[in-house]
Amino acid sequence: MVCPGKYMSSTIALMNSKLELISVPELIYLWVSEILDSELLGEGLIPTLQNAHDELLVENPDTVPYRAVTYGQLVESSFLWRLHDLYSNEICASDGIRLVPTERSSILSIEPQQYPMHCDPLQEELKLLSEPFKIFEFDFWKRPSSHGEAEILVEAATSGSVNAVLSWWVLQLDKEGTVFYSTAPKWIKLLQTEFPGNENWCDHWKQCVWFVPGKGLSVSKGENIQLLAVHSDISISYSLWAESQRNKKEHVIRKDDFQLTLSPEKIATYSDDKWRRYVSLALQNALHRKDSPLCFVLDDSIFLATAIAHLCKTSRVMLLFPGLRERGLQYLRATAETNQFSADRLKLLDHRLEYISIHETDGKKIDLLVGEPFYYGSETWLPWKNLRFWKERTRLEGILSKDAIVIPCKGILRVCAMSLPDLWKSRCSLTYIEGFNHSVANTILGACGNLPSPQEGPILPFFVWQSGESKELSERLTLMEFDFSKPMSSCSGKAKVKFTGTGICHGFVLWIDWVLSAENDSVVSTGPDHRQWKQGVKLLKTPVAVSSQDHMSSDDFHSVEMEANFDSANGDLMIQYVFV
Repeated sequence: MVCPGKYMSSTIALMNSKLELISVPELIYLWVSEILDSELLGEGLIPTLQNAHDELLVENPDTVPYRAVTYGQLVESSFLWRLHDLYSNEICASDGIRLVPTERSSILSIEPQQYPMHCDPLQEELKLLSEPFKIFEFDFWKRPSSHGEAEILVEAATSGSVNAVLSWWVLQLDKEGTVFYSTAPKWIKLLQTEFPGNENWCDHWKQCVWFVPGKGLSVSKGENIQLLAVHSDISISYSLWAESQRNKKEHVIRKDDFQLTLSPEKIATYSDDKWRRYVSLALQNALHRKDSPLCFVLDDSIFLATAIAHLCKTSRVMLLFPGLRERGLQYLRATAETNQFSADRLKLLDHRLEYISIHETDGKKIDLLVGEPFYYGSETWLPWKNLRFWKERTRLEGILSKDAIVIPCKGILRVCAMSLPDLWKSRCSLTYIEGFNHSVANTILGACGNLPSPQEGPILPFFVWQSGESKELSERLTLMEFDFSKPMSSCSGKAKVKFTGTGICHGFVLWIDWVLSAENDSVVSTGPDHRQWKQGVKLLKTPVAVSSQDHMSSDDFHSVEMEANFDSANGDLMIQYVFV
């Protein structure tokens, strides 16, 4: 932060230091802080306040915020259920593959934690099973405890299965209780008239979702539910049971000695029967042409490795697993018997090798090269960063057989112009706020809107479905194609995007559709209507009024000419555009 002038230098002292290393000549009467995440505690609120009260603050200081209260609500949601319960969802899968064996129902799971998520888009599909309830209260003017528990009796407002605990927090900023800030979903804010104020969408603070294990907790209307909330220094967790099922504990899942964790979005992908059918069909068509094929999994896909070994009993499967490494192989060995293959047919290669020779593939050339693509820990990547698959495929050019099959065979960069007013506002560049120049933070925060020329904002990864108000203003067009049958190279593409609706264009949404097989044209799309994947969003410096060509207004733009350039050296994608 930069002070607005020399006159403030004698009033404000900036200390570039950890809090525990700061010493002050006298104790502090006023404490102002913003160390809150969507869960409230994840940025170290409790340890920071503890240190401040122990070393820096007077007794009963004035603090801003003054208090924070967390709230919760029990919900039923098939979408939230699919984000964590692969075991139950894949029972109906038609491919015969079991990533989660019956006898090891927790071998593949998500981390037991709260997940930040904008829940307003889910409002119409959520079933609210309880009224909101208070969970924890934290007074900033008092030293907080590192551990706390709250036992809450919640009455079921209607019958259903509790798939998740939704939570949010309310800040009381002043001691008098006149200024509040809430991260509650919209349906709660409409009821919380005692907390007036923020109605605007924001990207940085969301609601949180705690997934109830398995199919959820079955409850009847009017039934009492016991909820135990526990907080540590940095997180809040929950356990719950219905009073009528206290001894059954049907919602408790036994823990495995070995457990592999994936993101909720990856669990949802593996729960998607349509996705599994597309991938399995592409693999079957490729494998039936070969006797004893040598297959190579280039990414971290445990599904592809399992499917190949299951579908072709004579195949040999080489694994790169650059992120999962030995844990991925350990998982496959643990599930091999269930999926009817021998783990001896699997071989994990050293992904760090600059050059993979035919020696590593036991003297045989590769018949089938596959990837979803999926790389462990890639949740924050832009879509085209998964073109790492293409780079890895290029490394293996010398040991591919002449008729080697590559799945996916092609990637298609797609684009759509959209109205995204909430997201654009949240990414506007900063200037002077309350007399302080914040522009130094624009690059760090990824500011896009209202940037001075010639600055351009970056393309950023977002779940578009969680990005507030949105509207598609154009057709979805192909901007560029990536041919995986050939070695990786820099490439470019152009398209004229015609607007099909009237509105304010705030930017362009980009994603990659993966063509699994050229023969049956099976495509896995990662576009904005597919919630498991993030899209790349290029926000405009200044929003533009647009309309379709048959609209009478001559002031609006009717199309935009776009060009994309992919740099194979660094994997970056550059976008240029001109409204016409």
